[in-house]
Amino acid sequence: MSNSTASSAQPVRLSASQRWYNPTFSPEHGVYVVLCVSFLTGAAAAQDWTWATTLALICAFCGFQAEHPWILQIKQRKSLKVRFVVWGSLYSIAALSIAAWLFLKAPLLLWIYAGAIVALIVDAISVWHREQKSIFNEIVTFAAVCLSAPFAFIATTGTFSFTIVGLWLLNTLFFSSTIFNIKFRKSKTPSVVPSILYHAIATLIIVALWYFAWLTTFTVAAFGVALVKLAIVLTRQDWYRTTPIQSIAALETGASFLFSLIASLSLLPAHLPL
Repeated sequence: MSNSTASSAQPVRLSASQRWYNPTFSPEHGVYVVLCVSFLTGAAAAQDWTWATTLALICAFCGFQAEHPWILQIKQRKSLKVRFVVWGSLYSIAALSIAAWLFLKAPLLLWIYAGAIVALIVDAISVWHREQKSIFNEIVTFAAVCLSAPFAFIATTGTFSFTIVGLWLLNTLFFSSTIFNIKFRKSKTPSVVPSILYHAIATLIIVALWYFAWLTTFTVAAFGVALVKLAIVLTRQDWYRTTPIQSIAALETGASFLFSLIASLSLLPAHLPL
Protein backbone atom coordinates (compact mmCIF):
# COMPACT_ATOMS: atom_id res chain seq x y z
CA MET A 1 0.00 0.00 0.00
CA SER A 2 1.41 3.37 -0.97
CA ASN A 3 2.02 6.11 1.56
CA SER A 4 -0.63 8.30 -0.07
CA THR A 5 -3.23 5.48 0.22
CA ALA A 6 -2.32 4.82 3.84
CA SER A 7 -2.53 8.48 4.78
CA SER A 8 -5.90 8.89 3.08
CA ALA A 9 -7.26 5.93 5.09
CA GLN A 10 -6.43 7.59 8.40
CA PRO A 11 -9.34 9.34 10.17
CA VAL A 12 -9.38 13.10 9.90
CA ARG A 13 -8.88 14.76 13.26
CA LEU A 14 -11.23 17.64 13.87
CA SER A 15 -10.05 20.73 15.70
CA ALA A 16 -11.76 21.78 18.94
CA SER A 17 -13.71 24.46 17.07
CA GLN A 18 -15.15 21.80 14.71
CA ARG A 19 -16.36 19.35 17.34
CA TRP A 20 -19.98 20.17 18.14
CA TYR A 21 -19.76 18.82 21.69
CA ASN A 22 -17.01 21.24 22.73
CA PRO A 23 -18.65 24.19 24.53
CA THR A 24 -18.17 27.73 23.28
CA PHE A 25 -16.97 30.47 25.58
CA SER A 26 -16.85 34.16 24.79
CA PRO A 27 -13.26 35.42 24.39
CA GLU A 28 -14.32 38.95 25.44
CA HIS A 29 -12.54 38.94 28.79
CA GLY A 30 -13.26 42.61 29.37
CA VAL A 31 -16.99 41.95 29.24
CA TYR A 32 -16.65 39.36 32.01
CA VAL A 33 -15.28 42.16 34.19
CA VAL A 34 -18.14 44.49 33.22
CA LEU A 35 -20.70 41.78 33.98
CA CYS A 36 -19.21 40.93 37.39
CA VAL A 37 -18.70 44.53 38.49
CA SER A 38 -22.17 45.64 37.42
CA PHE A 39 -23.82 42.64 39.07
CA LEU A 40 -21.94 43.17 42.32
CA THR A 41 -22.93 46.83 42.49
CA GLY A 42 -26.56 45.81 41.96
CA ALA A 43 -26.32 43.21 44.71
CA ALA A 44 -24.69 45.79 46.99
CA ALA A 45 -27.59 48.16 46.34
CA ALA A 46 -30.01 45.35 47.27
CA GLN A 47 -28.02 44.89 50.51
CA ASP A 48 -28.75 41.18 50.45
CA TRP A 49 -27.81 37.96 48.62
CA THR A 50 -30.45 35.26 48.20
CA TRP A 51 -30.98 32.17 46.08
CA ALA A 52 -32.67 34.45 43.56
CA THR A 53 -29.49 36.55 43.40
CA THR A 54 -27.40 33.46 42.66
CA LEU A 55 -29.83 32.31 39.98
CA ALA A 56 -29.78 35.80 38.46
CA LEU A 57 -25.99 35.64 38.24
CA ILE A 58 -26.15 32.25 36.50
CA CYS A 59 -28.84 33.58 34.17
CA ALA A 60 -26.77 36.65 33.28
CA PHE A 61 -23.70 34.49 32.63
CA CYS A 62 -25.62 32.06 30.40
CA GLY A 63 -27.25 34.95 28.53
CA PHE A 64 -23.85 36.48 27.89
CA GLN A 65 -22.44 33.15 26.72
CA ALA A 66 -25.44 32.55 24.44
CA GLU A 67 -24.75 35.75 22.53
CA HIS A 68 -21.29 34.58 21.40
CA PRO A 69 -22.18 31.46 19.32
CA TRP A 70 -25.26 33.15 17.81
CA ILE A 71 -23.16 36.11 16.68
CA LEU A 72 -20.57 33.74 15.22
CA GLN A 73 -23.37 31.95 13.35
CA ILE A 74 -24.63 35.26 11.94
CA LYS A 75 -21.11 35.99 10.70
CA GLN A 76 -21.17 32.69 8.80
CA ARG A 77 -23.93 34.12 6.61
CA LYS A 78 -25.24 31.11 4.66
CA SER A 79 -23.10 28.42 6.31
CA LEU A 80 -24.69 26.55 9.22
CA LYS A 81 -22.29 25.54 12.02
CA VAL A 82 -23.73 22.81 14.25
CA ARG A 83 -21.50 23.73 17.20
CA PHE A 84 -22.70 27.34 17.24
CA VAL A 85 -26.37 26.34 16.99
CA VAL A 86 -26.10 23.63 19.66
CA TRP A 87 -24.32 25.74 22.27
CA GLY A 88 -26.23 28.89 21.42
CA SER A 89 -29.42 26.93 22.01
CA LEU A 90 -28.24 25.31 25.24
CA TYR A 91 -27.09 28.61 26.76
CA SER A 92 -30.29 30.29 25.60
CA ILE A 93 -32.53 27.57 27.08
CA ALA A 94 -30.70 27.78 30.41
CA ALA A 95 -30.92 31.59 30.52
CA LEU A 96 -34.58 31.68 29.44
CA SER A 97 -35.61 28.99 31.92
CA ILE A 98 -34.05 30.81 34.86
CA ALA A 99 -35.37 34.14 33.59
CA ALA A 100 -38.92 32.74 33.44
CA TRP A 101 -38.70 31.44 37.02
CA LEU A 102 -37.32 34.76 38.27
CA PHE A 103 -40.07 36.64 36.42
CA LEU A 104 -42.71 34.71 38.38
CA LYS A 105 -41.05 35.94 41.58
CA ALA A 106 -40.36 39.50 40.36
CA PRO A 107 -42.52 40.64 37.39
CA LEU A 108 -40.62 43.94 37.20
CA LEU A 109 -37.80 41.97 35.55
CA LEU A 110 -39.82 42.15 32.32
CA TRP A 111 -38.31 45.61 31.72
CA ILE A 112 -34.79 44.21 32.07
CA TYR A 113 -35.59 41.37 29.66
CA ALA A 114 -37.04 43.83 27.14
CA GLY A 115 -33.89 45.95 27.27
CA ALA A 116 -31.65 42.90 26.81
CA ILE A 117 -33.68 41.70 23.82
CA VAL A 118 -33.52 45.11 22.14
CA ALA A 119 -29.76 45.24 22.65
CA LEU A 120 -29.36 41.73 21.21
CA ILE A 121 -31.35 42.70 18.12
CA VAL A 122 -29.26 45.85 17.64
CA ASP A 123 -26.06 43.82 18.02
CA ALA A 124 -27.23 41.18 15.54
CA ILE A 125 -28.11 43.83 12.95
CA SER A 126 -24.74 45.52 13.46
CA VAL A 127 -22.91 42.22 13.01
CA TRP A 128 -24.90 41.46 9.85
CA HIS A 129 -23.84 44.82 8.41
CA ARG A 130 -20.28 44.35 9.73
CA GLU A 131 -20.60 47.39 12.01
CA GLN A 132 -20.15 45.59 15.33
CA LYS A 133 -17.11 47.72 16.18
CA SER A 134 -18.95 51.02 15.76
CA ILE A 135 -19.07 53.32 18.79
CA PHE A 136 -22.88 53.16 18.85
CA ASN A 137 -23.00 49.36 18.93
CA GLU A 138 -20.28 49.10 21.55
CA ILE A 139 -22.10 51.55 23.84
CA VAL A 140 -25.32 49.55 23.36
CA THR A 141 -23.41 46.38 24.25
CA PHE A 142 -22.00 47.89 27.44
CA ALA A 143 -25.43 49.26 28.37
CA ALA A 144 -26.90 45.78 27.91
CA VAL A 145 -24.25 44.07 30.03
CA CYS A 146 -24.63 46.75 32.71
CA LEU A 147 -28.31 45.79 32.98
CA SER A 148 -26.96 43.08 35.27
CA ALA A 149 -26.95 45.75 38.02
CA PRO A 150 -30.73 46.35 38.05
CA PHE A 151 -31.19 42.65 37.26
CA ALA A 152 -29.43 41.68 40.49
CA PHE A 153 -31.32 44.32 42.46
CA ILE A 154 -34.82 43.49 41.21
CA ALA A 155 -34.28 39.71 41.34
CA THR A 156 -33.17 40.05 44.97
CA THR A 157 -35.67 42.60 46.25
CA GLY A 158 -38.55 42.40 43.77
CA THR A 159 -38.73 46.19 43.85
CA PHE A 160 -37.68 49.14 41.71
CA SER A 161 -36.05 52.47 42.60
CA PHE A 162 -34.54 55.44 40.83
CA THR A 163 -31.27 54.61 42.58
CA ILE A 164 -30.92 51.40 40.57
CA VAL A 165 -31.57 53.32 37.33
CA GLY A 166 -28.86 55.76 38.35
CA LEU A 167 -26.55 52.85 39.14
CA TRP A 168 -27.15 51.34 35.69
CA LEU A 169 -26.30 54.68 34.08
CA LEU A 170 -23.22 55.05 36.27
CA ASN A 171 -21.92 51.61 35.26
CA THR A 172 -22.71 52.21 31.59
CA LEU A 173 -21.00 55.60 31.50
CA PHE A 174 -17.95 54.31 33.34
CA PHE A 175 -17.34 51.28 31.15
CA SER A 176 -18.25 53.06 27.90
CA SER A 177 -15.44 55.53 28.57
CA THR A 178 -13.04 52.72 27.68
CA ILE A 179 -14.38 52.72 24.11
CA PHE A 180 -13.11 56.22 23.41
CA ASN A 181 -9.74 55.63 25.03
CA ILE A 182 -9.19 52.46 23.02
CA LYS A 183 -10.33 54.17 19.80
CA PHE A 184 -7.70 56.84 20.48
CA ARG A 185 -5.05 54.14 20.94
CA LYS A 186 -5.92 52.38 17.69
CA SER A 187 -6.59 55.41 15.49
CA LYS A 188 -4.12 56.23 12.71
CA THR A 189 -4.99 59.90 13.14
CA PRO A 190 -5.31 60.10 16.94
CA SER A 191 -7.33 62.85 18.57
CA VAL A 192 -8.22 63.18 22.24
CA VAL A 193 -11.22 65.38 21.47
CA PRO A 194 -13.79 62.52 21.35
CA SER A 195 -12.58 61.20 24.72
CA ILE A 196 -12.66 64.65 26.33
CA LEU A 197 -16.11 65.37 24.90
CA TYR A 198 -17.48 62.02 26.06
CA HIS A 199 -16.13 62.41 29.60
CA ALA A 200 -17.49 65.96 29.81
CA ILE A 201 -21.00 64.82 28.82
CA ALA A 202 -20.79 61.78 31.10
CA THR A 203 -19.72 63.97 34.02
CA LEU A 204 -22.70 66.26 33.48
CA ILE A 205 -25.04 63.25 33.52
CA ILE A 206 -23.40 61.96 36.71
CA VAL A 207 -23.78 65.38 38.35
CA ALA A 208 -27.48 65.37 37.36
CA LEU A 209 -27.92 61.95 38.98
CA TRP A 210 -26.41 63.36 42.17
CA TYR A 211 -28.47 66.57 41.99
CA PHE A 212 -31.76 64.68 41.73
CA ALA A 213 -30.65 62.36 44.56
CA TRP A 214 -30.67 59.24 42.42
CA LEU A 215 -27.14 58.55 43.61
CA THR A 216 -25.21 59.67 46.69
CA THR A 217 -22.05 61.75 46.65
CA PHE A 218 -19.92 58.73 47.58
CA THR A 219 -21.44 56.62 44.79
CA VAL A 220 -20.95 59.20 42.02
CA ALA A 221 -17.38 59.65 43.24
CA ALA A 222 -16.67 56.23 41.75
CA PHE A 223 -16.79 57.84 38.29
CA GLY A 224 -13.67 59.73 39.30
CA VAL A 225 -11.76 56.55 38.42
CA ALA A 226 -12.72 57.11 34.75
CA LEU A 227 -11.46 60.70 34.97
CA VAL A 228 -8.14 59.47 36.38
CA LYS A 229 -7.84 57.10 33.41
CA LEU A 230 -8.53 60.00 31.06
CA ALA A 231 -5.80 62.04 32.78
CA ILE A 232 -3.36 59.17 32.17
CA VAL A 233 -4.31 59.09 28.49
CA LEU A 234 -3.93 62.87 28.12
CA THR A 235 -0.63 63.17 29.96
CA ARG A 236 1.01 60.00 28.64
CA GLN A 237 -0.32 59.76 25.10
CA ASP A 238 2.79 58.21 23.56
CA TRP A 239 2.97 55.55 26.26
CA TYR A 240 -0.73 54.77 25.99
CA ARG A 241 -0.55 54.30 22.23
CA THR A 242 2.60 52.17 22.17
CA THR A 243 2.57 50.15 25.37
CA PRO A 244 1.67 46.42 25.03
CA ILE A 245 -2.04 45.65 25.15
CA GLN A 246 -1.44 43.62 28.34
CA SER A 247 -0.56 46.86 30.14
CA ILE A 248 -3.79 48.48 28.95
CA ALA A 249 -5.76 45.41 30.04
CA ALA A 250 -4.14 45.58 33.49
CA LEU A 251 -4.97 49.30 33.73
CA GLU A 252 -8.60 48.73 32.75
CA THR A 253 -9.04 45.75 35.07
CA GLY A 254 -7.50 47.57 38.02
CA ALA A 255 -9.66 50.63 37.36
CA SER A 256 -12.79 48.46 37.11
CA PHE A 257 -12.22 46.79 40.46
CA LEU A 258 -11.42 50.14 42.11
CA PHE A 259 -14.67 51.51 40.68
CA SER A 260 -16.51 48.42 41.96
CA LEU A 261 -15.01 48.81 45.43
CA ILE A 262 -15.96 52.49 45.76
CA ALA A 263 -19.46 52.05 44.34
CA SER A 264 -20.24 48.89 46.32
CA LEU A 265 -19.01 50.27 49.64
CA SER A 266 -21.12 53.38 49.12
CA LEU A 267 -24.23 51.21 48.65
CA LEU A 268 -23.78 48.76 51.48
CA PRO A 269 -25.28 49.52 54.93
CA ALA A 270 -23.04 50.81 57.68
CA HIS A 271 -23.33 47.44 59.46
CA LEU A 272 -23.97 44.24 57.54
CA PRO A 273 -26.66 41.98 59.04
CA LEU A 274 -25.25 38.85 60.71
